[in-house]
Amino acid sequence: MIAIKVDNLTRKFNSFTAVDNISFVVNSGELFGLLGPNGAGKTTIINMLATLLKPTSGNAEVAGFDVGTYRDDVRNSIGVVFQETALDNRLTGKENLEFHSVMYGLSKEVRNARIKEVLAVVELTDKADILVEKYSGGMKRRLEIARGLIHRPKVLFLDEPSLGLDTQTRRHIWEYIKKLNKDENVTIILTTHYMDEADFLCERVAIVDNGKIVALDTPTNLKDSLGGDVISLEMQDCKDKEKSDQACADFEADLKTCDWLKGIDKHDGILDLKVKNAERHIPEIFSIAERRGVAINSVNLRKPSLEDVFLKFTGKTIREQEASVSDRNREMAMRRSH
Repeated sequence: MIAIKVDNLTRKFNSFTAVDNISFVVNSGELFGLLGPNGAGKTTIINMLATLLKPTSGNAEVAGFDVGTYRDDVRNSIGVVFQETALDNRLTGKENLEFHSVMYGLSKEVRNARIKEVLAVVELTDKADILVEKYSGGMKRRLEIARGLIHRPKVLFLDEPSLGLDTQTRRHIWEYIKKLNKDENVTIILTTHYMDEADFLCERVAIVDNGKIVALDTPTNLKDSLGGDVISLEMQDCKDKEKSDQACADFEADLKTCDWLKGIDKHDGILDLKVKNAERHIPEIFSIAERRGVAINSVNLRKPSLEDVFLKFTGKTIREQEASVSDRNREMAMRRSH
């Protein structure tokens, strides 16, 4: 069965297109990821699917309901965990859940049972009567996930679920997400700009860049699409830049004649080579570099990552894309101020 269906969905803010004619389907029970830099349009997609924003054009259905026509039905079918904490710090964990369940119209008997269940799922039973202001960041995130589950939603939206958490706590949150996807039989769609998070959690990933979906598949298939391992080369700077640039250009041209090279990318002064059976060809790479007078500072051999996939489809790393988005936002702010 289909849990979410998106057809040619677009959202504009004046002249700026935040989401640009996207289409995808999420199956019932799937753990689906929207991966991309901050400012790529991921949160805008979630907000439209959660009926918080009206699409400029296109259609979307969540749990079988059109997001424009049946907004109340959609809202009764979903849970949402936002990037920003939306808990009441002056209430206990249990009181936060009780308030939320009352808003969804759960009877006293049902909500008491359900509160016990979701607290157990996120392992906060022993913290239920403690004020939320005394919770750690990870505990607050777990409580928000519990709150999103309280009314047994068919679909749960998680917007950057581990943002701002330390590495150990992030891993714990991932385990909770996987567990509730299985035990609660809930469809989950999450946004993230963490490559390892998408790789660990998601059955399928849509890579989002500048409001468009540029690739969509399983993490394994996306990485396999690169055609091999990745050899990263850091070149040594030369005092004679013109001579150095020419030598590097000749080095790259020679590499491209090799039948074992499946792809080549440059970013941040690093040359990434996609190579089949990469460890066998490192000596040949150094031989070509020596012949062309190119000095290599360091070499790194690794399996492809989703970062490499993002680079392939966008021409930039996520960090570079976030920097360009920040520059664009500053420029737009300056224009508005004049």
